[in-house]
Amino acid sequence: MTQQDPSGYPYQPYGAPYGEQPPPGYGYGYGYPPPPPRSEGPSANAIVSLVLNLLGLVSCCNVLGLPGAILAGLALSRSNTDPGTARTMVMWSWILFGLGFALMILLFLFLGLNGYLDD
Repeated sequence: MTQQDPSGYPYQPYGAPYGEQPPPGYGYGYGYPPPPPRSEGPSANAIVSLVLNLLGLVSCCNVLGLPGAILAGLALSRSNTDPGTARTMVMWSWILFGLGFALMILLFLFLGLNGYLDD
């Protein structure tokens, strides 16, 4: 069953070379396909948490900065292999940083209000 026009020539679809059919998926877009989505691991968040925990440990004697920095470092090492666990470690690292910071503020308030910081 071929389709022929009245002059006897076979019908060709638009854009296909004579005697060939267009390839499957022809005309569905231009250029390269979009890149795969980036894995939004906790890398940047873990780096910031690691730096702030270390700064808190060195500058304010934040004793909870050490376990927070350890958790952030472990999260950095696991961010590509196990992103779920790494995300949980970063969350706990931030919690330890905030808790240590709040305890240091409370300690300085206690010492200041009771006169221990007076000259």
